[in-house]
Order: sequence, then structure tokens, then C-alpha cells
Amino acid sequence: MPELPEVETVRRGLQPVLEQKRIKRLEQRRPNLRFPFPENFSLRVEDQTITSLGRRAKYLLADLTSGDVLVMHLGMSGSFRIEVPEGMDVPGAFHHERSKISAHDHVVIHMEDGTTITYNDPRRFGFMLLIPRAEIAEHKLFLKMGIEPFGNSLTPAYLAERFKGRTTNLKAALLDQSNVVGLGNIYVAEALWRAGLSPKRSAGSLVTKAGRPTKHLEPLIEIIQAVLSEAIEAGGSSLRDHAQTDGSLGYFQHRFSVYDRETVECQRDGCEGVIEKFTQNGRSTYWCPSCQR
Repeated sequence: MPELPEVETVRRGLQPVLEQKRIKRLEQRRPNLRFPFPENFSLRVEDQTITSLGRRAKYLLADLTSGDVLVMHLGMSGSFRIEVPEGMDVPGAFHHERSKISAHDHVVIHMEDGTTITYNDPRRFGFMLLIPRAEIAEHKLFLKMGIEPFGNSLTPAYLAERFKGRTTNLKAALLDQSNVVGLGNIYVAEALWRAGLSPKRSAGSLVTKAGRPTKHLEPLIEIIQAVLSEAIEAGGSSLRDHAQTDGSLGYFQHRFSVYDRETVECQRDGCEGVIEKFTQNGRSTYWCPSCQR
């Protein structure tokens, strides 16, 4: 499933062709994806202007002038394809050709300026919902979400409060979306390797008895943010189905230090260990047992 950097990459690709633009009409080519489409979906978005295109965790949020928010999730294999009229130049938009199978084109948004945005999803695990903006925070999708990994809210003190007394392993605590949203298996593995922290150690071991962050917790936040920022800059990691809105692949996977690198020698200077893989909480975990403590 695409993680935060992949979704943010898609958001940035869509923003120039959607934000402050009017939807002329929407083609809904099937009754459902993972969930049924909203009732009267096409009619409810027709003639609406998208005032902003944001992201919350792994969801894309398009605010409409009606007061509704078009919530979009890519699922396992969802992607958007942008096509602009000949001769049109939209700064920052993706224009490159990409392969497509039209049988998997489930939603086509026709913009007033002639641009079309097509949602393609072979596995149909993605979905689109319409939720009133005033109800977003209390909606079941967002109600229990933690804070975003960027910004001033994510502090050592915040994580210390969330982790104190926790015996759950550190990896699981970071993947818990009620603590910090948007962190997935790939980037948690990379961040823990950079921090030299074992995914097996308890989350509570990073908090003192007085409830304060230890010296091991304090740099973890900057490392998480650096890993995510680098991945966004690289266009995400192209594993299996994910691609950018121009059809090209992200390249952060070429910077992986541990993820999907079992049996490879550890890249940390002075470490003679070898990357290993094991199953943890039902997911593959990659780490270096020699330098991650």
C-alpha cells in the first residue's frame, strides 16, 4: 500500500490541475470500488470548484465549494493519470505518457479547462467518499488519527507521553496511526536503522522513569522527518503498483539501507553486520542485529 511519501507525491502532482479549478462533470464507470460510491456522486461534484487539495495521513482531501470534501484513498493499486489539452502548459503538472488499461479506469474527472484526471485501480481497493468539511474530524476514518509527522506537534515530549509504560515493540508503536499518522513499514524500517534502534525493543524503553524522552528518542523525530522528506523528494518508492501521476517510478527504493536488503552487508560505517529479515506483528521487518540496539 502506498505510504505517506507516495500519497504526498501524488497530491503534488494533482494540485496544479485541480486546485482552484472547476469540475465540469464526473464519469463514474462502476457502482463501487472498495466501498460503494456516494449517492448521486457525479451530480454532487458537478460544477464544484476545488478550493484546496490537501492530505491527511494517506488520504487525499479535495475541498469543494459545496462544503463537502472529496476524500480519496489509493488502496493497493490506485493511481491518477492526467491528460491536458494539446498546447496547454500547467506549471508543475505531470505530462509524461504512462501505460494504461482502460478496463481499470473507474472514475474520470473532466475539468472546465479541458483537463481530464482518470482514476485507475486494477485491484479496486481504493475508494472515494464525500464528507461535509464540518464532520471530517469526527468521521470514523479520521477520529482516532494521531498527529502528522511534519510540523511542530511531533516532539520528543509528545512521543514520550505516548510511549511511556508501553511494552509493545518500537516498530509497532511507530506504525500505530493513533500515535503518528502516515508511517508505514518501509520508512519505519529505514528510520530505525538510521537511528540505530532495534525494532524489537519496547517503546517504553525510550522513556525515563520520570516520563521524559531518553537520548535515544530525541533524534528519532528528526530522522523520521528526514527519511520521509527524502522519499517525497525522490517521488516515493515504486514497489509493485505505485507510480507517480506521470506514470514514472519513484526512486527512493534505490536509497534503501535495510528494507528488502536481507543478506546484504550493513552500510553503516564500522559495522560488520548483515541485514536480516523476520516477521513481526504479521509484517516483514528488516534490520541489522549488529548495530541496531
